[in-house]
Amino acid sequence: MKTWDCLPDMSESSSAAPSSHRGLPRSSGHFSTSRPSPTPHRTSQPWSHSGVAAQLPSDFCKYLTWHEIEQHDIQGSQLHCPRVREGPSEEDLLFTQVRDAFQSKKQVLEKHKWATWLQENWEECKNLNISFQDLGDPYQVENFKRILRRLIRVETLWLVDNSLMDLSAIRLPCCRVLYMNKNNLTSFKQLPKIPQIQHLSLAENHIETLDGLSGLRRTPLVSLTLRRNPCEFHQHYRKSVFSCLPNLKMLDGLLKQPEDSLPPEPHSFSKLCTVS
Repeated sequence: MKTWDCLPDMSESSSAAPSSHRGLPRSSGHFSTSRPSPTPHRTSQPWSHSGVAAQLPSDFCKYLTWHEIEQHDIQGSQLHCPRVREGPSEEDLLFTQVRDAFQSKKQVLEKHKWATWLQENWEECKNLNISFQDLGDPYQVENFKRILRRLIRVETLWLVDNSLMDLSAIRLPCCRVLYMNKNNLTSFKQLPKIPQIQHLSLAENHIETLDGLSGLRRTPLVSLTLRRNPCEFHQHYRKSVFSCLPNLKMLDGLLKQPEDSLPPEPHSFSKLCTVS
């Protein structure tokens, strides 16, 4: 028996279809006479809420060349149009991702830093008290000095009990009153540059000698406080200070006396009084 004998007559069935289903609705709840035309299978690409296409399962191989795909032995001579473009390695991709993330974060930090700079507005300060800051870390000290460098208009400044040791690189061009009590200064050479200073308080530091005091000679300094510094126990201490600073009018809260104008004895800076 031939196989074509078992097939139905397609011409008859096709010609009879219109008459047999004439009068029936085009669509029914149970069946439909019309068959949907075949459409090619397409995988809908998922989209994120931001409108950017989400990552597909095949994305892992978009940077692969043909010979990096596993489980085949195809050679390049067998391919008409092989993919030869090299993609970045995993290390390069990771480095790029970290670099881009770092750059993005850096831009945010720079923007925040600039906003903070404008908000601080230290350049316009004329009276400022930044005492008792408990500067125990070098980073904190550097940040503190950064603020001091911006005080270009400050006139009265309190820096009490901040464990400061050396501010010689700082310039306070308009400062007239400066309180630096209870710090760790050991010399007048560690003072900031204060060309307009009039009242200076350095009580309770560790200044042992008067070396460097002459650096204040050209300033309009009229009041100086050095109480509880080792240099206070030098013989002829007051005479030595007033001799070094002729325009000074008050030392340690006491006005200049007539006996303070007498010239000190030779080598008085190196002598210490004996306390019994």
